[in-house]
Amino acid sequence: METIRLTTAQALILFLKNQYVERDDKELRFFGGILGIFGHGNVAGIGQALQENPDFKYIMVKNEQAAVHIASGYTKMKNRLQAFVCTSSIGPGATNMVTGAALATINRLPVLILPGDIFATRKVAPVLQQLESNFTQDISVNDCFKPVSRYWDRINRPEQLITSLPEVMRVLTSPADTGAVTLALPQDVQAEAFDFPVELFEKRVWHINRTLADRGQLQKAIKLISKAKRPLIVAGGGVLFSEATLELDRFVTQSGIPVCETQAGKGSLPYNHAGCVGAVGATGNLAANILAKDADIVIGIGTRYSDFTTASKTVFQNPSVKFININVFEMDAHKHSGLSILADAKVTLKEFRKELKGFHVDIDYSQKVSELKQKWEIESDRLFTIDNQPIPSQGEIINAIWNVAGPKDVILSAAGSQPGDLHKLWRTRTPNTYHMEYGYSCMGYEIPAGIGVKMADPNREVYVWVGDGTYLMNPTEIVTAILEGIKINIIVVNNQGFGSIGALSGSIGSEGFGTRFVKRNFETGQLTGEKIIIDFAKNAQSLGAIVFTANSIQSFNKALKKVKKLKTTSVIVVDADRDAHVPGYESWWDVAIAEVSTMKSVQKARTDYEEKKKLEKYFL
Repeated sequence: METIRLTTAQALILFLKNQYVERDDKELRFFGGILGIFGHGNVAGIGQALQENPDFKYIMVKNEQAAVHIASGYTKMKNRLQAFVCTSSIGPGATNMVTGAALATINRLPVLILPGDIFATRKVAPVLQQLESNFTQDISVNDCFKPVSRYWDRINRPEQLITSLPEVMRVLTSPADTGAVTLALPQDVQAEAFDFPVELFEKRVWHINRTLADRGQLQKAIKLISKAKRPLIVAGGGVLFSEATLELDRFVTQSGIPVCETQAGKGSLPYNHAGCVGAVGATGNLAANILAKDADIVIGIGTRYSDFTTASKTVFQNPSVKFININVFEMDAHKHSGLSILADAKVTLKEFRKELKGFHVDIDYSQKVSELKQKWEIESDRLFTIDNQPIPSQGEIINAIWNVAGPKDVILSAAGSQPGDLHKLWRTRTPNTYHMEYGYSCMGYEIPAGIGVKMADPNREVYVWVGDGTYLMNPTEIVTAILEGIKINIIVVNNQGFGSIGALSGSIGSEGFGTRFVKRNFETGQLTGEKIIIDFAKNAQSLGAIVFTANSIQSFNKALKKVKKLKTTSVIVVDADRDAHVPGYESWWDVAIAEVSTMKSVQKARTDYEEKKKLEKYFL
């Protein structure tokens, strides 16, 4: 067997460079490069190997968690067909990435994480940043990655790469099992050499299967759908990952079955498609939630039925409702005691279309869908045009961004009140233009993920929407965007604190406690002092962005037009009315309220809560 002598780190980088994926006869190099920060735990190993491989791009980030967010944004935009690697030193650099790993795994996004680790020899111990244990020496902070990784390994000998790396790729390229993959790399092992087999570094193409449905289960589903009176499709993120949007369009046009969308599935159909009724669930709209309430057959495609999608299991109220679940992930396919179709969305929709050629919903149901869709369009137009002078509402801000954005431009957010309002109001025109991280709803995801999305498709404008509270958590990747020449358009909505949780706090009777940027009143000891003024514009400018401020919808419109013409990253800071909320529509979200309280507002909220809880259902 021919061999080549390389360090563990050199062998690892050489292997990653030669991994490809193929689906539908389209072949792509899997890894776009590596993101990270060097420290004593990876600079002499991974750092040195990267120096010898300049064709494997290295991007220096400002925070290790943000590196994983960039990678997640990138791979989501690529429909998981390409990915990034993230590396850190041992210690805090590694644990900074745990949050990003959790986000990637929850959202089923492939990210390879390479944290440095303590010495495998254990001769020099404790090393700087080592976690010591009095019951084992076989532990480090990298064990924290185990519950948030889909695959985890520690490379204690160079030759372990030979068996570990194929497993890494198997998981990363699996439609069902993908997520964060962690390879902990002891810093001494990174630098150790071994005679690796040359075959390990040859080009390898990983085929991504389109799994066909079991024939028996498929026929059961066909029979259920053919007898349905009020069927409804719930389109989840799996529709987009499978690139099944065209097949969904064809099936819906043929059958007349309406489609509602989860946060991850929004954009599965254009907003103006006759069959698209938009957002469903706790952040759903009037049309989708009314249809969901009465649906007798729910066809879930690539959805994991989160509590937001089901409005905490209150949105599907038909007592005889049945579920058909198309999913590549077995656990999701079995949810709600549904008829499970463990298969790819695209090929299954194609088979549905063929088998249900003569089926179409009745005219009364079609008319109801059309009427509800029209009612929602009128309501959303109202929310877009509320004259909320002097401070604009979020509905007005959404409308302004949409009017400037092109059909293929991307709106991106993750946490706060923005995702809820965008889910209802953003009018998607093409797939992969609505980028919402709502599996983990991670504050601080937005700016780094925007970089990842822009790298994935530089031809699109990317509008990153963050609240002021979220911005303060992680603005530093603006520097990365500037250094790498990556243009993103950041919109910071200033509503004096945590607006979303403030509204939730109000709804549960807690009056927004602890959610505003106010000083402590030292006479009372309470958070009731004067507001503090944070100059977000100066902060963003100091990080290298071109900055605009807007205190009205007119000035915001002008700023949007200016940033679209720029070739570098910009920030618009816009004031927003904290109390101008987009209403809920036939929806609810279960957030437990104190059963006992001295506050009358909480007592009332608890009474309302107990009534809503009665609507929650088991689907057996």
